[in-house]
Amino acid sequence: MKLCFLVEELYRHDGMPLDVARRLSSWGHQVDVVRPGGSLLRISEEVRAGTHDAWVLKTVSGGPGLTLLEAAAAVGLTTVNDARSIRAVRDKVLTSVIARQHGLPVPVTYSAPRATLFADVPAELFPLVVKPADGSSGRGVRLVPDPGHLADAEQAGEGQLIAQPYVPNSGSDLKVYCLAGELHATLRRSPLHPDGPVEEGAVPLPAEVVAVAAKVGSVFGLDLYGIDVVLGPDGPVIVDINDFPSFRQVPDAVSRLAGAVLDLARAGSAARTGVPAFAPCIPAQPQIPHGQPHPHAEADMLAAAPGAAQI
Repeated sequence: MKLCFLVEELYRHDGMPLDVARRLSSWGHQVDVVRPGGSLLRISEEVRAGTHDAWVLKTVSGGPGLTLLEAAAAVGLTTVNDARSIRAVRDKVLTSVIARQHGLPVPVTYSAPRATLFADVPAELFPLVVKPADGSSGRGVRLVPDPGHLADAEQAGEGQLIAQPYVPNSGSDLKVYCLAGELHATLRRSPLHPDGPVEEGAVPLPAEVVAVAAKVGSVFGLDLYGIDVVLGPDGPVIVDINDFPSFRQVPDAVSRLAGAVLDLARAGSAARTGVPAFAPCIPAQPQIPHGQPHPHAEADMLAAAPGAAQI
């Protein structure tokens, strides 16, 4: 297959996704890596030529790569993660509205251009978690205990902010990763509790979290994604959704992700041409987890990893 990876400047030296591109190349596929923010691009020729079987994007919020992915989709090319889905989870204000509309467990969300404006949030909802609406990787996340500390939470040049009531938890985040229907979970120290006694690593997925993670993919139309979950007193709560996350600590992440990209590219090609895909297609709606991974021929039929679940 011939694939185009759009890699923003922030990730130009990042193993994810560049290691995936190298793995695909080692399997005999042609992979073109394009840097939207650092290359001269013949956009009309590259996109309209339609020579790539699929386009893959690793982006930052507001990065130029998303426009290129949208251009590819606009002329009928396959994209790994729909461009509209990526845009929906890159804007945390929009993410919150869509998630709550579909009954996903997301805290009530407020938006403002400055932290001090959150003083009008009802006092009983404090402490608040405040973060940039276009942030990622835990950057700029802070806990504001009460309205009197909002001035201390001001940071220049952040743009639009969101605020959500803090969900009491153990000081750890459950990071759930989905690779075209295969779920993995890792425990990670919360950015709000950087000194917490958390043993990071892969963990089994609670059934209630599997259901939530599967619904995220269905609601937002994502195939490769991650969610950050805290286990609060009333059950799992989603505090972030990411397209193409790091897949950190997922066993054989590079091979698994490369295989998932191929499966999605083939499924997209089959949908366009009417020719059945070589690899099994991912079902449109999540199914009951059955504990077995999705096989990839190129990955030598990777065995199921502990804690993995299939949707």
